[in-house]
Amino acid sequence: MASYSGSCHCGAIAYEVQGELKEAYDCNCSMCSRRGGLLWFVPSEAFALKTERADVATYRFNKHAIDHHFCTQCGIAPFSEGKMPDGAPMVAINARCLQDVDLGAVKIVAIDGRSF
Repeated sequence: MASYSGSCHCGAIAYEVQGELKEAYDCNCSMCSRRGGLLWFVPSEAFALKTERADVATYRFNKHAIDHHFCTQCGIAPFSEGKMPDGAPMVAINARCLQDVDLGAVKIVAIDGRSF
């Protein structure tokens, strides 16, 4: 299993994630379309935050089902937390915030988040 390091732009939020990044989702909801993130969903146990939770700000909208986290210093949103449809805790990693990842080798799947 691969291990990836990720962060916001300034590095105030840093994390590691385990898994195989084979595809990421390009969502068209009002948040994702503005932010431009590519989402990779992983189980919560595959994610390890390496910085203090106090350095992470959170925004919720619509159904308030997902905690969209961002850096208070640089504004980058490196990950979100919520639940999968089956109720399992998950983390939505912004694949654009991972180090040393060739996004050209990752399958990008468009999803219609506006309809949810």
